[in-house]
Amino acid sequence: MLTPATESQAADIIREFASRGQQLKISGGNTRGEIGNPVDASETLSSTGLSGITSYNPAEMVMTAWAGTPVAVVDAALAETGQMMAFEPIDHRPVMGTEGEPTIGGVFATNASGPRRFTSGAARDHLLGLRFVNGRGEIVKAGGRVMKNVTGLDLVKVLAGSHGTLAFLTEITFKVLPRPKTAATIVLSGLDDAEAAAAMAAAMALPVEVSGAAHLPESVRGRFLEGHLPDGPATVLRLEGLEASVRVRAEKLAAAMRDRGPVAHLDADETTTLWREIRDVKPYADGTVRPLWRVSVAPSEGHKLVAALRLEAGIDAFYDWQGGLVWMRMEADAEDVTLRRYIKATGGGHATLVRAPESLRRAVPAFEPLAPAVALLQQAVKAKFDPNGVFNPGRMVISNAQ
Repeated sequence: MLTPATESQAADIIREFASRGQQLKISGGNTRGEIGNPVDASETLSSTGLSGITSYNPAEMVMTAWAGTPVAVVDAALAETGQMMAFEPIDHRPVMGTEGEPTIGGVFATNASGPRRFTSGAARDHLLGLRFVNGRGEIVKAGGRVMKNVTGLDLVKVLAGSHGTLAFLTEITFKVLPRPKTAATIVLSGLDDAEAAAAMAAAMALPVEVSGAAHLPESVRGRFLEGHLPDGPATVLRLEGLEASVRVRAEKLAAAMRDRGPVAHLDADETTTLWREIRDVKPYADGTVRPLWRVSVAPSEGHKLVAALRLEAGIDAFYDWQGGLVWMRMEADAEDVTLRRYIKATGGGHATLVRAPESLRRAVPAFEPLAPAVALLQQAVKAKFDPNGVFNPGRMVISNAQ
């Protein structure tokens, strides 16, 4: 593994590989390294040698850090000032069965986001600026430290979620937000998937500021909170903010939901644990490599997609983001053709193969296939950033919408 200690060293390495026509696997902490199709490169270029927070002013709510900085270091610095990364980046280690430390560069390279994204946005929405090395070994800066500085902003968005196919990220500038003082969760029990989708939609329409909505069918409910959720499928709704505000809003939300089924409350500690487990897809952190898909469809269509696939393919699933995001585990085969056929039939969306045996990852498109015109545009973007095809050969993705 190649671990340059400076941006210039990284540029030198990339120029050397480009001149020799050799290819590189791009990595941070390698905790997400096997998402998508396998990368066929004999050498790995890691950002872990580029570590440390270079600028952080809590009053501005903006942080700049080298791409290899561990997420734990970022979280600790933010916790000291009562701030956070509002998009709740998922930690892929449990479902991927990997070790090591996730890096802040890896978070933005994969657009790793969690349950709060429908109110706070995804990782890319918090990204202000980047420094990176392109496939020619040139050091480039894009964006700035404030959102209104739009210079290069589109370039920043293109790189977010590009999974190391366009550039080697070296430095990240992103916005942060105040950490909620407390949180609570309302648990609605006994609803089937369609009833849960309707309940989540109704909750989101109320003026109570729900910051997380998920449905945990009976097949997975017992794997959350060590099995301490109430009996039956659980529809969970999170509220965050000042203690008095959360208490009043929780009462209003519970009253509005009581005609739909039994209602229970989770305290702040239970809420923190539950939503971390939802974020990190705990039910499928089972030590296997059974195919795991991250599927995004319209919130009203998620339960229809799951119902159809349960009949035809045999799956296990739970819903995040008001039913619009489905974590779906297949029992054996990746079932990519069947899955994408049903996604199209239910109004469209996209699916990303997060985990599978290597043989399946080589055989199926891990990222959503593009329309011909979009694919041509993608190839043109790749040619501009990485004309010699140095970065992550075999991983066919540029910027995956999540």
